[in-house]
Amino acid sequence: MQNFGMSMLWFWVCYIIVTLIGILHTIFNIVVLHMKSMKDGPGMGEGYEKTKPWHPLYNIILFSLFGWLYMRGVPNPSIIEALITGGIWTGICIIFDLVGWVLIKHPWSLSFKGFYVDYQPWITLIYIAIFVGPIIGWAFTLI
Repeated sequence: MQNFGMSMLWFWVCYIIVTLIGILHTIFNIVVLHMKSMKDGPGMGEGYEKTKPWHPLYNIILFSLFGWLYMRGVPNPSIIEALITGGIWTGICIIFDLVGWVLIKHPWSLSFKGFYVDYQPWITLIYIAIFVGPIIGWAFTLI
């Protein structure tokens, strides 16, 4: 049975952590590895561009972990519960990303094309990772 409050708690904690890891990875690339930043080149800069292949990996690991944390708190979790949770989490991410990374302008915001076209295949892989995270988490509750 869906516990929406707990689902949202685990989702938002995970979303914040995965976002911070991506930002810290970019900062690490710029400061420690001396890659170019946004101000040094076109687009988001080399420091960010080099993190893109890692984004799906952060997401699959963290959303699976947080999916497991959520699912282990659900009495008799089922695959249906995991699918519903994955769908809700992915839907919220799609909407929140649109608002937070495209519509609200800030130094790291992107255009619609930049986020949904130029960020391929990474954004699609991220959304797939978020969707399957609770399913993987559910599978670990069976062990």
